[in-house]
This record gives sequence, C-alpha cells and structure tokens, in this order.
Amino acid sequence: MQVAGKTGGSLARHAPDNIRRVHGVDFSGAKDACKRIWIASGEVRDGRLEIQECFAAQYLPGSGRDREQCLRALRDFIERHNASVFGIDFPFGLPRELVKNVKWERFVRSFAGAYPDPETFREACLRGGEGAELKRITDIESQSPFSPYNLRLYRQTYYGIAQVLAPLVRRGLVRVPPMQKATPGKPWILEVCPASTLKRLGLYVSYKGRTAKKRAARAKILKRLEKLGMTYKKAEPLRSSVLSNASGDALDSVIIAFAVSRLLRKPDQCTIEGYIYT
Repeated sequence: MQVAGKTGGSLARHAPDNIRRVHGVDFSGAKDACKRIWIASGEVRDGRLEIQECFAAQYLPGSGRDREQCLRALRDFIERHNASVFGIDFPFGLPRELVKNVKWERFVRSFAGAYPDPETFREACLRGGEGAELKRITDIESQSPFSPYNLRLYRQTYYGIAQVLAPLVRRGLVRVPPMQKATPGKPWILEVCPASTLKRLGLYVSYKGRTAKKRAARAKILKRLEKLGMTYKKAEPLRSSVLSNASGDALDSVIIAFAVSRLLRKPDQCTIEGYIYT
C-alpha cells in the first residue's frame, strides 16, 4: 500500500505488525449530512482489507441532525484515530487556474475566509473560469465525473474543505498526501473518488436505487471486491447492510476503504490542486 508525496513511501510502513486501520468516508455537504455520510472501517492485514464496521455519521459520538454538529463529530473521529488512513470523496483543491501562486496549505487555511458560503464559492469559481467548469489535472487523469464546483458537487467541496480539512490542517492534527509528507503519529487523509476506482476496476455501472436491478449491481461490485481480497468481520450483517442501502452511500464508503487499502505507488508530486487516489 503506497502513498505519493514529496518523497513517496508506503502507508503501511509505520504500522505495527503490518496492521493499519483504514476508514472510507462517503462525504456529503447536504443539510442532512448525518444520514448521508457513511463510514466503512477496517484493518489491513498482509495486504487484505477486513471491513469491520459500516455506519452512518449520525452514529458517531457527539453527532446529531445539524450539519455543523455532524461534521464536528467527523473531525473528532478523524483526530482520535492517529494510526489510521482515511479516504474521503470530496475534492481537496481547485484547478490551478483558480488558485495561482498559492501553496496548498495556505489555500486550505484561507478557504473559508475567501468563500463565506457555498454559493459565493461556486460563483467565484465560475467567474474565474469564465463560466466554464474547469477540472484539475487529477480529475482528468482519474476520470472523475465532475469539476470541484459542479452544481452537484460544489457544496460537498465547500463543506469538506471549510469544515473538515481546514480545521484539522490549521491545528496540525493530520497529514494530507501528496500535498504534505506522510509521517507516523497522525491520521492521514487521502482524496478518493469511488467512480474513479470503479472505472479502474471495470465496474462503473449504475448501482444507486431501490430496484432489484440496482441491488444486483451493488452485489456485483461487492463480489468483485471480495474476489480481490476484501473480507468482513461479520459477513452477513455487514454485507446485508451495504446492499440494503439504496442510496449507495454505504457501498461508496466500502469502495473508498478498499481503494485506500490497495494503493499503488504513484509519481512523486506536490500539487496545489489535490490528488485523487484510485
């Protein structure tokens, strides 16, 4: 399991006895984020991921119905797990054209001050892009579906950077490869896009919905991940929970955890834009 950074290196290198805790977070910036954010947690042992939990963010300690309260609970959850790698599916940056001559950490720290709300953020990006929805280099390379400020994604980008990354980075509580060097003793947060991972695996199919066909598609994806070495601590309850979640948020969290657990070595790069691990 490898991580790109200024010097590269293995995510698992510092894990005792070749065990590393992994969390896949399917993120949301919606008002009812507590129900839409799902977290899949497990351990990597000798290259195999064992999923041990999969739950909605409303069940995090200190969480609640309010979005701000939920995101604060998510930050606390990340901070507490200092021997963990988190994959999260919101963009960690913007196209270079929109953040000229600024280092990534400075961009994140100043994000909320520059953009007081999601609408201001999207409008500023559209002005900067002369009305176009620009993509980052990593969006193009990983075939992610949307620009970071696309109508379907901009709230996710905004709340992810402003209320998750920024507070944690500002206090030095996490490391965010490849923009920051991965070091032991702190949680590592990686940007992951489930759609990009599924495309890499040849599994990019429509799986969100309540029909039998959509459930069968979710089952097909899980079966492929299982063939690639993913297991469960309690197979039937966990598998059933993921399949039954019609919105696909539970499955997305599992896909993200799987992607983190099987990272291949990437070219060293330190980028203002962010980097999607697939």
